[in-house]
Amino acid sequence: MACPCEILLESEDLLLAEKITQLAAEEAFRIEHKFSRYRNDNIIYQINNANGQPIIVDNETALLLDFARQCFELSDGLFDISSGILRKVWHFDGSDQLPDAEAVNSLLPFIGWQKISWTAPQISLPEGMEIDLGGIGKEYAVDSTVKLLGQHTQLSFLVNYGGDIACQKPRRDNRPWVIGVDDPSHTGEASAGAISLYQGGLATSGDARRFLLKDGKRYSHILNPKTGYPIEAAPRSVSVIASTCIEAGMLSTFAMLKGSQAVSFLEAQDVQYWCIA
Repeated sequence: MACPCEILLESEDLLLAEKITQLAAEEAFRIEHKFSRYRNDNIIYQINNANGQPIIVDNETALLLDFARQCFELSDGLFDISSGILRKVWHFDGSDQLPDAEAVNSLLPFIGWQKISWTAPQISLPEGMEIDLGGIGKEYAVDSTVKLLGQHTQLSFLVNYGGDIACQKPRRDNRPWVIGVDDPSHTGEASAGAISLYQGGLATSGDARRFLLKDGKRYSHILNPKTGYPIEAAPRSVSVIASTCIEAGMLSTFAMLKGSQAVSFLEAQDVQYWCIA
């Protein structure tokens, strides 16, 4: 969940800006420390290494697990926080190294939210299974930071954690925050347009930085947990505006998981979106 932390504040008060930036950084680090799967001293490590035994979680963790369950149900099982185990065979480093079918298939028995026992505040995973909140953690961190900063200033501000973005209100004179849309074909070098954000969250899902390329075919890092393979015909990039960043992230990821039906899905949600094929 590690990501650049950027806070834009409409103020010339340097002390206030420094305070707001420090608060945001502390909140980002708190959430990363608590929910990163890369650590061995947090609640995710405890859950993943309990060897089938139940673990009692706190209210914040329960909130995210409830949201993960909702995502699983709404996506017909395609958004599954137990599918992170596929990282053991898929390495989206821009190379042409695809895993063999046997390696992929060997992990499928360890995937499936329906196999997990979750009734707040207690969760237990079958031995060998893991959960990974990376798919919702960064967006949650954005929303949590916005809520925190709103308790310390009435000024307009923008929170940007590695492209997951939110603001609480428009800028002065009801002007929006204007955000560039990255061109996935020239990521980091060119813009495909601009988005005006007055209030709410903005999240983007895509394969600009994480992919494999073999024999002219591009393999997205968006994996189908039912097959263990990348979603076919997914867009290069989907950006969505919603009331919160975590909701925007859910919708943009759902759209990617829909593959060739991404636009039809987004149209049915009645949200602002930008889809680059």
